[in-house]
Amino acid sequence: MQLTREIADFVLYLQVERGFSEHTVRAYRSDLARLADFARQRSLTQTRDVDLELLREWLWVETQAGLSRATLARRSASARSFTAWLARTGETPADEGVRLRAPKPAQSLPRVLGTAQMTALLSALTARTADGDPGARRDLAIIEVLYASALRVSELVGLDVADLDLDRLTLRVTGKGAKERVVPFGVPAKTAVLQYLQHARPVLAAQPGTAPARLQTALFLGSRGQRLGVRAVYRLVAGLLADVPGSGPSGPHALRHTAATHLLDGGADLRAVQELLGHVSLGTTQIYTHVSAERLQQSYRLAHPRA
Repeated sequence: MQLTREIADFVLYLQVERGFSEHTVRAYRSDLARLADFARQRSLTQTRDVDLELLREWLWVETQAGLSRATLARRSASARSFTAWLARTGETPADEGVRLRAPKPAQSLPRVLGTAQMTALLSALTARTADGDPGARRDLAIIEVLYASALRVSELVGLDVADLDLDRLTLRVTGKGAKERVVPFGVPAKTAVLQYLQHARPVLAAQPGTAPARLQTALFLGSRGQRLGVRAVYRLVAGLLADVPGSGPSGPHALRHTAATHLLDGGADLRAVQELLGHVSLGTTQIYTHVSAERLQQSYRLAHPRA
């Protein structure tokens, strides 16, 4: 069977049967397209040509290109998933990638805002709503929900109005692998969302050329009345964090990291935080315990006279 055809079938399997997000599927498709191009340059076009030697040579060439360890680890994982699928579906007699290894990605601590920084950021957003601008009301509601519920940006933009329970202060969220979970939020987020629903969303939903308001199911709408996209939320958060001191990524994930760390700093149970975040593995959640420990050490060094 042709390698490119099998890659297309594998990507379709990830989309339809595994329910992977668009971002994840795009990464798999990109990685495996590079593998197929590499094989084609060596006149190898069939799935039977994909053996451990080819995979190792491919990763070595990618290493020489100066790619980061994180990218190499992802490419290795994409290849292993593909070869495992080939073996499972009978396209190859054995899983050729089972022994493929790549450098482990460097463990870097995520960016976390301090409590005072979050308070100042939210206060500034609240001030922007004073003139009743619908976009400002929506932006405040978005940041309050991201921080309150530690959502992924894809989960936020996928929310429908029906997923919101203002009485119980919960959201029904569809996470990775199409898995649903219910997450809580607080009173400030409820207040911001209510103001948005009452005074901003109807204005956004009534923009010319959009579907009738009754057909708009998305919770957060863009300026043209359609479901707000991931890029728009990235631009919003990056703009807000541009002037906030601190290093590291400035996307929506920084607010997810911040919420999880603040919960642990406040005494929340690690498994409760795992459930809130929708992590399959507790090990993934444990990164935030390292963040809390480092913050404690920094505070100690700054404050203790014998540090």
